[in-house]
Amino acid sequence: MKEELFTKTESAASCNACKQCAPLGACIAFKGIEGVLPMLHGSQGCATYIRRYLISHFREPVDIASSNFSEETTIFGGNRNFNTGIDNIISQYHPKTIAIASTCLAETIGEDVARLIFEYKILHENDGELPEMLFASTPSYQGSHYEGFHEAVFATVKALAVQPEKTGRHVNLFCNFISPEDIRYLKKTLSDFGVETMIFPDYSDTLDGTSWDRYQRIPDGGTSLEALRKSGSAMLSVELGYILPVSRSAGEYLQERFGAPNIRIGLPVGIRETDRFFDLLRKINPRHNAPDTDAARGRLVDLYIDGHKYVSGKKVVIYGEEDLVVALTAFAAETGLKPVLCATGGESGKLRETLKNTLGEMYPDELIVGQGMTFDQMEACINDCNLQPDLLLGNSKGYYIARRLDIPVVRVGFPIHDRIGAQHKRTLGYEGATVLFEEIVNTLLEYKQRKSPVDYKYM
Repeated sequence: MKEELFTKTESAASCNACKQCAPLGACIAFKGIEGVLPMLHGSQGCATYIRRYLISHFREPVDIASSNFSEETTIFGGNRNFNTGIDNIISQYHPKTIAIASTCLAETIGEDVARLIFEYKILHENDGELPEMLFASTPSYQGSHYEGFHEAVFATVKALAVQPEKTGRHVNLFCNFISPEDIRYLKKTLSDFGVETMIFPDYSDTLDGTSWDRYQRIPDGGTSLEALRKSGSAMLSVELGYILPVSRSAGEYLQERFGAPNIRIGLPVGIRETDRFFDLLRKINPRHNAPDTDAARGRLVDLYIDGHKYVSGKKVVIYGEEDLVVALTAFAAETGLKPVLCATGGESGKLRETLKNTLGEMYPDELIVGQGMTFDQMEACINDCNLQPDLLLGNSKGYYIARRLDIPVVRVGFPIHDRIGAQHKRTLGYEGATVLFEEIVNTLLEYKQRKSPVDYKYM
């Protein structure tokens, strides 16, 4: 009954949404392409907001172009602004790729961006080689930043993948919306297993670079155009995430269009989901095995034993992107934490079923699952259902709830604006779960110690 109350709520407005806009997610995915400059077809305010938001999370300079809609553009269309914007991008940035995402305003007036790209190419067909141009339709009134991210991944693969002459030996890994540090972990792990892999999107360097002597308008890194074009010849595609809230994913497209088999598994967070990930790698290449995998798993099991008495039965509220919520809930349940509310701004309608399938016998019957929730609704659910959580697990947007409830929050996911190092957050694999579990236990210990009426230094 609780689930029915908080799964769908009708209201005239949304306050403190547990999501961001679709073009924001698209820009993150586009930053995973080598030599790219993202562009928003819409108002300047959209690009300014997204730049500020991404810079605050990744602590890196992020350039995003805009076609700068005005009142006149809104009425008569953005063709001229679009062409001028592309001209300026080419002359100032010299990108290999211009990746365009639409905004609410452009979608509302019915801008045909694919046609604008075609007409621009015809107009400049004698100007030499033009950058590759991609387009993802991302109106925010049809989805969250998470859907915008996956729409951009799909649009990129659909635009670039070509008919293969023969099947190759490489694997496509669509790594989902994870931190740059976790992307680096996947790249190293697959290399250790001897698996030739195209990872997309790869923003491990473009959104987490080194210090520069001179400013780079387009930072090095990203998945190459050549690798993306070859994605149709892969022997296999692997998608991390059970839900991927889009009508058709990149892996599904490659399977339908080119016959490349597609496998979908969860984000490898915690022991059970990471076991599934490594089992898949061993099937892909049985002759190779990462030498330190068993030891890392064993240390994590030992850590669970060490910390179990501090977390067992502690009630936790988990929120964020749908696939992240599934992964974190599976991880929390296996450690002894008790998930009482799983909340997301996404509206795929698949969260509760996916949680039940993933957790199996660990799924708590009293768990409340909320989709399309705002933070205000999340707080109301916590109070009205008397959940009395001991911990919040999610991004920094939930801090004000933790502050009012006087409970700790462990920050994971996107965005993290009130702490430094979000780009270095490790969550995936046995080692990532080790770091996350230690942070959770130490956060609970610090809270207990700070609230204790007596001074003690031994737990």
